[in-house]
Amino acid sequence: MRLIAIRLAASSVLPCLALAAAAAGPLPVPPVKPGLWEVRMSVLDADGHEVAAPEQAALSRMPPEARARMAEAMKARGVSMPDANGATKACLTKDLFESGAWQQMAADSGCTTNFSTQSATTWKWHSSCTTLKSQSDGETVFNNAESYKTRVTTTSTVMGKTKTSTRMLQGKWIGADCGDIKPMTPPAVR
Repeated sequence: MRLIAIRLAASSVLPCLALAAAAAGPLPVPPVKPGLWEVRMSVLDADGHEVAAPEQAALSRMPPEARARMAEAMKARGVSMPDANGATKACLTKDLFESGAWQQMAADSGCTTNFSTQSATTWKWHSSCTTLKSQSDGETVFNNAESYKTRVTTTSTVMGKTKTSTRMLQGKWIGADCGDIKPMTPPAVR
């Protein structure tokens, strides 16, 4: 359950929160507005069609008490539980972007990222996570300061088996006021 909560909290918000780790050189600041963001995550199936992320199905099978505990844990980090359509909301602040804290979780996990492109409209990167035995290639296209779409393809080895998956994240800025959602804090790494 904790792994699902961490994965949802980290990978559901901005594409680069957990997937683009500590980069060489100055930390990039995403060209987006601070405030309340809604993010939808999906995966590509074998035919290249977008389908619901597996975490969505895992959440639906959880007992209500476990779901409530997970909702509290995510809320404490500034992220809402996914709604019925898989949308998660998070409050992202200017301080979070400028401090580089949004990249700290991946760096603490032993991941490194090299950006091949960092323009106002496109980021492309390769991440290597030795501890997690994974490699990722990602691209985020910032349509404007209120919208982005990310595609991340990850190859990982778990229990001796290599698996490749592609995640799609689509982010939409809701507004400057985060309401009752507190500013996001990346999950601590154990």
